[in-house]
Amino acid sequence: MRRRSFPVRHRFLAALGLLPAFVIPSAPSQAAEIAAGNSPQVYGAWHCSDDACTWGRVRTVAEFDSMNHWLIDRGDGRPSVNVVVLSFVEPQKLLHLTDDATTVDGIPKGMTSEIVQYFTSRGVRVMLSIGGITYTDEWDAALTENATQLGLNAAAVASRLGVGIEIDYEQNTDPNLPALQAFIDAYRSVHPYDASGSKPAARLTIDVAAGDRWLIGINRKATADWLRTDKPVLDYANAMVPARQPSLSAATANWQEHVDGKPQFSPPVLPLAPAKFTGGLYVAYGRSPLPECTNFANSLQKSTGSYVQNVAPNGAGSSSGMLGYMFWAAEKPSDRGLGTQPPNTCEGGVGAGATAYSVPVPMPALRQN
Repeated sequence: MRRRSFPVRHRFLAALGLLPAFVIPSAPSQAAEIAAGNSPQVYGAWHCSDDACTWGRVRTVAEFDSMNHWLIDRGDGRPSVNVVVLSFVEPQKLLHLTDDATTVDGIPKGMTSEIVQYFTSRGVRVMLSIGGITYTDEWDAALTENATQLGLNAAAVASRLGVGIEIDYEQNTDPNLPALQAFIDAYRSVHPYDASGSKPAARLTIDVAAGDRWLIGINRKATADWLRTDKPVLDYANAMVPARQPSLSAATANWQEHVDGKPQFSPPVLPLAPAKFTGGLYVAYGRSPLPECTNFANSLQKSTGSYVQNVAPNGAGSSSGMLGYMFWAAEKPSDRGLGTQPPNTCEGGVGAGATAYSVPVPMPALRQN
């Protein structure tokens, strides 16, 4: 894709140190077509490297950039996202600080400080995701063995790399919630909650299902105890993408379940403040490019924009609008189907959405209510 250079005035100000090189005022965009509200503050992508989320080998920055440049350049020098979540860390290996063919000190070999700096030097926040559906049994085993040590090890990695941590514990049946609480307590003993967002390692989030009808136990606990606006423990939740790419109505119906809660469940799932969660969408799914990646005008991040910016709280929180969007997933999330490697890059979908919504880079302090 052809890239435009920075305007001369902005290059001059950046050279004087008066304007960061990655911050450029937005040009007129499609934002006027989207109903006003609380614009997305979180606009990010899970990232699976080039080996279906294993991150099992060290990559040079030059080679990585050749496959992922769209993430840090939507076509005019500005990043397409303001956070990437490197996915996934295997929980038992993290607990044991394993060294093996694909892992060093419990972390996949590809999750290096150089790759982290590739993003953070452009103002893009970085997090590591622990778990994923493949590592559900490993989460169970690690929590049973020593949840506190797992939390301390996660906190140490966050400190060393300057990243946040995402909890992706996809246990739908009898999740070990007391041990997960111990993991969170241990992590927070090292990195307390930071409403300012200025400390990368203090960012601790959790994944919940697309709606309230899966991962019910985790969702119930997170909503009641960890995602409250009066006593926040976790920064926010990501409502994951459903099993299939949703329609407009299906996407918003799923998200509305979180806002409303499930009072008919026993025990009930409480309502979640809109400002405490993001909505997940696919950019790589199947064998045809998705508009979410390539065509913002026809994308779900555009058609759901009015809802995401304006959905009213219904029992939790006081401000309208969800926190933003997360996209699954950059580069090569599966051995089958398309990823986002060239020529299937996402400047025209995710990048254009960042412009339309005036997504802030770097990410600002998040709404707390």
